[in-house]
Amino acid sequence: MTDTVTKAAEILKDHRDSIDRLDAILVYTLGERFKHTQAVGKLKATHDLPPSDPAREAGQIERLEDLAKRADLDPEFAKKFLNFIISEVIQHHKQHQS
Repeated sequence: MTDTVTKAAEILKDHRDSIDRLDAILVYTLGERFKHTQAVGKLKATHDLPPSDPAREAGQIERLEDLAKRADLDPEFAKKFLNFIISEVIQHHKQHQS
């Protein structure tokens, strides 16, 4: 291999190592988030509260879009990601109410 190819391979490995660490952070963070949303779902079920809170969800989406812009992340992607998470959380909350 040439020096430039070797250097490119080293840089690629560094990027991939960072991506792997960030993936682990994402998974553990989502795990922690879902622990809290499960507790919220149980609390809502216990007190006969609705499984979804549209006002809170809209506020969260707005907040996340702002965070995404500041993080130089596509706000539409962030919105889709949060909408996916919210739909999963609502499904869990509905299960607690059964």
